[in-house]
Amino acid sequence: MQFDMGGSSAYAYTGGKPFDPALPTVVLIHGAQNDHSVWALQSRYLAHHGHSVLAVDLPGHGRSSGPALASIGEMADWLLAVLDAAGVRRAILAGHSMGSLIALEASQRAPKLVAGLALLGTTYPMKVSDTMLETARSDEQAAIDMVNAWSHSSIAHKPSCPGPGFSVMGGARRLMQRMSARNPAQLFYTDFAACNSYAEGEAAASAVRCPVLFVFGKKDVMTPPRSTKLLTAAMAHGTIVHVDAGHQMMAEAPDAVLDALAGFAASIKPMETQETP
Repeated sequence: MQFDMGGSSAYAYTGGKPFDPALPTVVLIHGAQNDHSVWALQSRYLAHHGHSVLAVDLPGHGRSSGPALASIGEMADWLLAVLDAAGVRRAILAGHSMGSLIALEASQRAPKLVAGLALLGTTYPMKVSDTMLETARSDEQAAIDMVNAWSHSSIAHKPSCPGPGFSVMGGARRLMQRMSARNPAQLFYTDFAACNSYAEGEAAASAVRCPVLFVFGKKDVMTPPRSTKLLTAAMAHGTIVHVDAGHQMMAEAPDAVLDALAGFAASIKPMETQETP
């Protein structure tokens, strides 16, 4: 579904169902060098079980127009503008990796809009090494290969997602390569630099009053669970779920991630009756 943003357009996948802002809304926000397709299973299930879904493509990624945005704050403002264009008054924001920072920052900027916050593969600060930043800037394919290897807990996933014979690592690699082909202007570097420079996470986390879900991969070496103490302490009322996966948990443990998100969404009060800060 395309939304007019006044001179540009924003794309969001709605899970195979028409978008209805009157239904409880779940917004799914992808991470660096990805697009809405990383939420394939989760978006379709939620859309067919009582929710409206917006799995967005960030600018410079997938089908949304415009260049990639350079900061988490700009991405959060863009996301809020999309929700306004869609007529969304209350929503659960679910973000993976870079998307988790966008969701967190959006919750600080528009607390009355956010009914719940699901942070997957998150950490703060989300620092990126100088070597990785330089590789992303100067040799994007090498950066893709490095991150693809680090983001998965195995090279042979059985039975594999979405079905037997599908290569989880191969699919992730091709998605990142496709993002490079669609936007050759150092997309990976722009995304990584935005994560690395984001400095408002502690303040944003401390301001959160809505229900929170953390989903951590037990084998995640990109954002390892041990690095998340600042966020989990700031949002001590949050629920923590560990899944048997690396950083790319939606592909490596799709059912476990779906169970966590669906259970969390079901626990949120109806949007029209829930109290707001």
